[in-house]
Amino acid sequence: MTTIYVTDEQFRLHKMQGYQHPEHPGRIESVWKVFDEAKLTNRLLLKAPIRADDTMLLRVHDQNHLNSLTWISEQPKMVMYDSDTYALPQSPEIARYASGGVVAAVDAIMTDEADNGLAAVRPPGHHATPSRAMGFCLISNIAVAARYAQATYDINKVMIVDFDVHHGNGTQDVFYADDSVLFLSTHQYPYYPGTGAITEVGAGRAAGTTINIPLGAGYGDASYARIFEDVVWSAARRFQPELILVSAGFDAHFVDPLASMRLSLHGYTHLCRELKAMAEELCGGKIVFVMEGGYDLKAISHGMRNIAHVLLGEDEISDPYGNDAFDEPEVADIIERVQSIHDL
Repeated sequence: MTTIYVTDEQFRLHKMQGYQHPEHPGRIESVWKVFDEAKLTNRLLLKAPIRADDTMLLRVHDQNHLNSLTWISEQPKMVMYDSDTYALPQSPEIARYASGGVVAAVDAIMTDEADNGLAAVRPPGHHATPSRAMGFCLISNIAVAARYAQATYDINKVMIVDFDVHHGNGTQDVFYADDSVLFLSTHQYPYYPGTGAITEVGAGRAAGTTINIPLGAGYGDASYARIFEDVVWSAARRFQPELILVSAGFDAHFVDPLASMRLSLHGYTHLCRELKAMAEELCGGKIVFVMEGGYDLKAISHGMRNIAHVLLGEDEISDPYGNDAFDEPEVADIIERVQSIHDL
């Protein structure tokens, strides 16, 4: 089993000045450190990201957004897109390589250089809409890679699963009227960015290819496992994807400072194994996991490590926090409503 691993030292250069922003270089540095300590880096096929060019970006973003990125690169100092989202003059170029990192991973698995892939990139991407940066995200990394795969490899159907604690509004916006992409999101709701209601299902002929599973605070391993068994598997088998891309955010972990969900690293690993099994059953194992949110350094670094073990076909789970015993809210009603809306 060969797993492509895409990352790059330049991703540490996107750093807010004068303040420790939650989305800081320490997040990816912690991943590199844990991978090296576990002697994983040398067991993966390390690949450098490519630079996402305008053609790749314009399949997802409008020209005005690209113009804004160019404008930022010409400024003498840091710019704030909004109260959450910062960009330095070098950030737009780094973001192009973050998107290109996911593209490079897709290239590797589509050309049989590797069986599956993991992209440790930043800044993250799933909140960036076609027209703007937001939510720490400058470019919609996973959407750029999905469109690239379709354009380059004649793929008809891509499935994107987003288990970040925040709804991937940007990814949803890109594909909301496109029935060639199934977007499925589990997320805390109502919560930032305020989107992802259960009734947001897609538009026109794409109605039904956006599946939102909004959850109140406090759901954990058992609930997520049931959601994947009763909803995600059914949706995937009906859709029959040719490629699966995963927005892997570890901010639904019970220690994360920005959210209120209760997943453990054991629970996350179960979800990743299920997604890999879906890829093996439905699309020849073609799956790429892409780093998104997660603001506790141990949770995100060991979570990413566990993805690598899963992709390599190994049973090992690294979990410095262990399982947190608690009573979860009942999830059956949410699952039944999603099943009813989407005829699953």
